Amino acid sequence: MSQRSSSPTPLTTVLLIALLCAIWGSTWVVIRGGLEDLPPFTSAAARFVLAAAAMALVTHVLRAREGGANPPTWLWLTLGTLNFASSYAIVYHTETRLPSGLVALLWGIFPMLSALAGHFAIESERLRAAHWLGFATGLVGLALLFLTDIASFGPDAIPAALFLLLSPIVSTVGNTLVKLHGKGVSSLALNRNAMAFGALLLCGLAFAAEEPLDVTWTPRALISVIYLALAGTVLTFGLYFWLMRHVAASSLSLIAYVTPVIALALGWLFGETLTRWTIGGAILIVGSVALVVRVPKGAR
Repeated sequence: MSQRSSSPTPLTTVLLIALLCAIWGSTWVVIRGGLEDLPPFTSAAARFVLAAAAMALVTHVLRAREGGANPPTWLWLTLGTLNFASSYAIVYHTETRLPSGLVALLWGIFPMLSALAGHFAIESERLRAAHWLGFATGLVGLALLFLTDIASFGPDAIPAALFLLLSPIVSTVGNTLVKLHGKGVSSLALNRNAMAFGALLLCGLAFAAEEPLDVTWTPRALISVIYLALAGTVLTFGLYFWLMRHVAASSLSLIAYVTPVIALALGWLFGETLTRWTIGGAILIVGSVALVVRVPKGAR
C-alpha cells in the first residue's frame, strides 16, 4: 500500500482531532460576531463562496498527493445540500436568536445521532453497553441545558432550539453516506464539489430572503467570513473527511462533545451568560467523553 493511502498513526489521529476541536470550537462565537453586521444567509453564503474557491485551489495542488477516486456526483450533491447548505443555514439562522455557546451545546446531539447511524448502518461500528451509557450521559447534559438555560430566553427560544436540531440530523445523514460510499474517494474533490454546490444553494437562499448586495462589509464581517471559510471550513472539513476514511465515525463524532465546551468558554469570555445549569450540563458532556474514549471499542 502506498504511503499516501496509509492510515494515520494513533498520535496523528489524536492531534488532528484536537486541532479540529479547537478550530470548530471557536467558529460558533466567530459566527455570532459576524452576524452583528451581516444577515445570516448572506454571511453563510459568503463563507462558502470563499471556501469553495480556496478548496478548488487546494485540490488542484494536493489532489495527486492525496490520491483517491473522483466522488460520485450524487454523493457530493447530497453532501453539499445536507452538510453545508441546509445544516449551516439552520445554524446561522439560530445564532440570531440564541447565544453561540448554547447553540454549540445543543448541536452536541450529533454524536448520539452519528453513533446510532453507525451502529445500525455500519457493521464494523457496533457499540457496546458502556458506549451507550456514555452517549446517554451526554444526552442528559444536553437535556438539562435545554430545559433550563434555553427556556430562560423567552417563548421563541424553544422553537428556535427545536429548529436547530434539524442541523445535526441532516449532517448525520450526510456523514453516514460518506462513510458508507466514500471509501477510496478523494476527500479534497468531495469537499470541493460539495462546498461549491452548497455555496450555490446558500447564495440562492440569501438572494431570496435577504438583500446581500446592500450589506456593509465591516472589518469584523470580513475577518469573520475569512476565518470561517479558510480555517473553519477548508482546513477542518478537508481533515475531517480524510479522517473518516480511516477512523470510526463514532470516534470522530466525539468532536461534537468537545467543541461545545470550547464554544461555551469562548462565548463566556465574549460576554455570554454562564449559569450553574450550563456548567452542570458541560460537566455531564465532558464526563461522557471520558467514558466513551476510555472504553475499548469492538472489532473495527
